[in-house]
Amino acid sequence: MQANSSIIPNSIIAGFHALSDPLRVNVLELLRQKELCVCDLCDVLGVTQSKLSFHLKSLKEAGLLRSRQEGRWIYYSLNLPQFAMLEQYLAEFRCFSPIISTHACEKPND
Repeated sequence: MQANSSIIPNSIIAGFHALSDPLRVNVLELLRQKELCVCDLCDVLGVTQSKLSFHLKSLKEAGLLRSRQEGRWIYYSLNLPQFAMLEQYLAEFRCFSPIISTHACEKPND
């Protein structure tokens, strides 16, 4: 049996993909406390701006980050509604998924 990924919104898939990288999770942890600019994130995480830019782009495309420009600096903060959507998606597994009994596969062995 194969799951049909077309019924899962792309925003959910992109959100979980973005959360699959440890550096991106560390970025999110830092932004839980306050809005930060790229230079501050680079300093705290000990990464180059080019490496961080790749990860920030992934987080932003997944809708997990907001950005604003002030002068020549870009500041990032969490986009909390997107986290709420991911949380709701997970909550549906707990609340509404029926427990399906396991049954023996009826395919013949090759």
